[in-house]
Amino acid sequence: MLVLEKKLDVLKKRIIYLSDIKGEIFGERLQTLGNWLNNISERIYEVCEEELAEQLEKIATQISFYEREAEQKLIPLDYVHIVRHPFRMTLKDILENVYDDYVELGGEEEYNIDPAVIAARATITRRIGKRVYTHQVMVIGHEKGHGEEFRNGGSAKPWGNEKALRFMQVAETEGIPIHSYIFTPGAYPIEDYPGAAQQIARNLYTMAGLRVPIISFISEGGSGGAEAIGLADLRLMFSHGYYSVISPEGAAAIEGKVKEGEKVPLDLVHFCAQQLKITAVENLKLGTIDGIIQEPPLGARSDDYEFFNLLKQEIIRATDEVCLSVKSLSKLRAHHLKKNGLKDTTNIYVDWGLDSKEIERLLQKRTLKYKNLTKNFYADLRGFWRKNIDEIELKWLKIKTFLFLDALKRPQRRLQRLIGDVKAELQVISNHIMAPFLKFKGKILPKKEKRISVWLL
Repeated sequence: MLVLEKKLDVLKKRIIYLSDIKGEIFGERLQTLGNWLNNISERIYEVCEEELAEQLEKIATQISFYEREAEQKLIPLDYVHIVRHPFRMTLKDILENVYDDYVELGGEEEYNIDPAVIAARATITRRIGKRVYTHQVMVIGHEKGHGEEFRNGGSAKPWGNEKALRFMQVAETEGIPIHSYIFTPGAYPIEDYPGAAQQIARNLYTMAGLRVPIISFISEGGSGGAEAIGLADLRLMFSHGYYSVISPEGAAAIEGKVKEGEKVPLDLVHFCAQQLKITAVENLKLGTIDGIIQEPPLGARSDDYEFFNLLKQEIIRATDEVCLSVKSLSKLRAHHLKKNGLKDTTNIYVDWGLDSKEIERLLQKRTLKYKNLTKNFYADLRGFWRKNIDEIELKWLKIKTFLFLDALKRPQRRLQRLIGDVKAELQVISNHIMAPFLKFKGKILPKKEKRISVWLL
């Protein structure tokens, strides 16, 4: 009976969630299901368990059908409502259900420097045959909570982003990967304390040079608050998340020139959500993310344990992919990973530690990744002939640079340094050889000052 009571509560939550996200398309049908569940709750101890289980199964089947129907009719603004719903999974849910163990750093709950940002040292394991391998990672992300006001909806203040940066540097010192989770509509609007934009800039500058793999997972990513921890070697997005340069409400307020205290027109918010291309599919087309993690219909909630198991495999696979892309001996494993997807996490082992050469490759790939990303959004207004002439000049400059700097100057500088080192070494030998003779000479011959003084007398 206890199991059936829990199932009854779960079904009630699913109806509430469905009604909040897309209730307008079902009308009285959801209300009928809700009344049915309330009727069962009132006489739960009067009905035999077999009949109760049968009725709950019928209701669950009907709810699943409605969820699939609603999934097909989602519009961009619905994704915003999904990621902000109190039932939505949070970073704490991921830490507790995906990682095997974690220790929160920098204080907990209301005693934290900024409760909207969590930093945790975590472990994640994989099993290959009979052996279990444990990986250490640094988890950093926004925590929205399930309705906790003191977390400011995951909007980080400058000192929250500074805390995130500090523990990223700790991860760099320890040589462990960074997993960042973005659950924020944007940075907290600071009025009394300047420095929000400057701190985001410091985070971006430092993350560009961090000597460890960085993998980010995006649920709600708005404005610069998302980018403060979002610069990564691989960026994955949940299928029901949104990622945008600004929240739809913020864009609508600017577009409609809404004054303080006025309500933003809902139609304008819908329009801005469509124009901003905020969904995971649209971001993948634009190239702003590298992949999509598929969620259950209408998004993952805090009790979607099957999804958490899938997410764990995705996290391991993504970190493997970044590490294998810079390792020298990795071709077979990288091919196997690309071909078989999530199955690889149980078939192959990848050491997430990198040596100095692999770190240099990692930084080069990161630089090239974001350099190419900016090219896709650059409007080239040059004409056809001007563009081709510039490309020829650039190629000639590269050839000339290689010939004069790499082929000629670099060996010449190396030879000069070698000659200088050899001269310095020979000078030491010469000093050791000549030292006895100079000492003997000093004893036999009088000093100049004494000879001059005698002659003057």
